[in-house]
Amino acid sequence: MVSALGPDVARIVVGLVGILVLVQINALFLVWLERKVAGHIQLRIGPKEVGPFGILQTLVDGVKLVGKELITPRHVDRKLYSLAPIVIFLPVLVSFVVIPFSKNLQVRDLNVGLLLIFAFSAFNVLAILMGGWAANNKYSLLGAVRAVAQNVAYEIPLLLSVLSVLLWTNSLEMSTIVKVQAKVWNVFWMPLAALIYLICATAETNRAPFDIPEAESELVAGFHTEYSGMRFALFFLAEYSNMFIVAAVATTIFFGGWQSPPLLNFLPVPGWIWFLLKTYIIIFCVMWVRWTFPRLRFDQLMNFSWKIMIPAGLVHLIVYAGIIKLIR
Repeated sequence: MVSALGPDVARIVVGLVGILVLVQINALFLVWLERKVAGHIQLRIGPKEVGPFGILQTLVDGVKLVGKELITPRHVDRKLYSLAPIVIFLPVLVSFVVIPFSKNLQVRDLNVGLLLIFAFSAFNVLAILMGGWAANNKYSLLGAVRAVAQNVAYEIPLLLSVLSVLLWTNSLEMSTIVKVQAKVWNVFWMPLAALIYLICATAETNRAPFDIPEAESELVAGFHTEYSGMRFALFFLAEYSNMFIVAAVATTIFFGGWQSPPLLNFLPVPGWIWFLLKTYIIIFCVMWVRWTFPRLRFDQLMNFSWKIMIPAGLVHLIVYAGIIKLIR
């Protein structure tokens, strides 16, 4: 099989199959974890009936969701309505291709890997706008408009924080960014950039307290109010996959990627385990924030970005550009 396809093609095919499996397992695990985290924070038990510790509850819910009838309301724009779930899900798979899970576990190590992730993340906003517009529903449209405004506002400080890292590492290649952190992780050099990135990443994935595009108490479910069955499941899969991607990027550019934490180099732990451990710790913190802080108002959310995050990101970039110029 490998000789027939060639080593590169075979590697990409095997990698894509692995990515599809990882996306499914990741979504099932994160939904279960979020229910458990929410339960403990709210002094409840969470799922516990199906499987040990309720671990199979998400699988059963997923089967029920996929088995539901695909309902297409009569008033929607049928082409855009059907296309939006696909447009939001497919770019997620592309982003996984360049994530370095370990030194030898990466589908493709492109020299513009980080740029590719941010380029394809733009499709997320486009798909949300398509879904909200096509649904021909005022709640969906309001949710879509909010999502676009929020993503534009928080994309700027997020990129400013990443630019500081790029100036320091002088590379867009994900594996090179990890190797540069062999002695000291970037989070110790640039803690403010890491904080800005994590806050903006939470906003980019529409997680509370930045979840105004969905805001169930105001907009029912926001941009995906009119979706059901497998189409809704694709939005769901994309949301949890995006959580993993932003956490994996944070692990790569700030927390040393697959490298072991300082002072734990003697432990015989494979790099991919360190990578997944760091990534899921970041996701746990995002869930912790969601179930601890209330949702911001739209004006508060915009003011926080334009008046605090963007100026802070600009000052940080200018200061570090000066420091790097002096050092080199």
